[in-house]
Amino acid sequence: MNALTIATAVSVLLALMHALYIVFLQRQLRSINRQLNKRLTEHTRQPISLELLSRELNTLAVNINKCLKAEENLRLHGIREEKRFKDLIANISHDLRTPLTAIKGYQQLLDNGELSGDQQKKLHIARKHADELGRLIEHFFEYSYLLSAEPEQHIERINLTNLVTDCLAASVTALEANKLTVRMEESPPIFVHTDKDMVTRMIQNLIRNCIQHSNGDIEVSLLQAVDRAGLSLRNPVKHAADLDVKRLFDRFYTGDQARSTCTGLGLSIVKLLAEQLGGSVIASMQDGVLEIRVELPKMNGMSSRE
Repeated sequence: MNALTIATAVSVLLALMHALYIVFLQRQLRSINRQLNKRLTEHTRQPISLELLSRELNTLAVNINKCLKAEENLRLHGIREEKRFKDLIANISHDLRTPLTAIKGYQQLLDNGELSGDQQKKLHIARKHADELGRLIEHFFEYSYLLSAEPEQHIERINLTNLVTDCLAASVTALEANKLTVRMEESPPIFVHTDKDMVTRMIQNLIRNCIQHSNGDIEVSLLQAVDRAGLSLRNPVKHAADLDVKRLFDRFYTGDQARSTCTGLGLSIVKLLAEQLGGSVIASMQDGVLEIRVELPKMNGMSSRE
């Protein structure tokens, strides 16, 4: 066998070994992809493992596992911080109720006594602020409750059109006090299977948000699709330039901090309730007019009352 033949055989052997090594590398890369995909789809915490002894791939696997471990630690830390935050909100709302009850009690005693006109005026202002504080505390309490545990749903067939109309009628005094007019588009009755109390709280919070921030008439319309029903509220807003629509549903976001007197929890509560009912809520702004749209599935589980 001459030298040329030997050289050719060696070249072919090396080429085969190189091809096999590439095949093994591709196999390991596919294995890494499968393991990562399994972690994503099955929510496992299994570290990445390799079968082929390759310094580069082993280093890659070690670094991937370090990143996954760091991400897992951040996730667990976030869960612990969220729990501490929920407990803090619950404790704050509970602790504030006791002194507020005492304040209102003493205000009642003062009101029963003989006060001058100026004293009555000052007492009226104090009671107004106490009532506002009471509403803020209730928002804290409701939000902490919804975060801590999803409330049991009582699904029933409700007339969404009538429910919206009733909530608007109950808010007439507040609307008139703020010189606001509501225009509701006529529509045929829309029925949904959902929790009436949760939907009522959503509508009430949306109306309160309009009353607090609207700079003009409020337009209300009901929307209907094959499997979903929706509610839309549109109104011009005060200080539109200061409003970040993308953050409207963030807890404690209040737009212009210097002028706001609310907790920023009302719309966060709407979002929580909508999601718990399998729905969604979105906000958009055009030419200074804010639209908040809530969509709910027409069917939401089995009725517990029927």
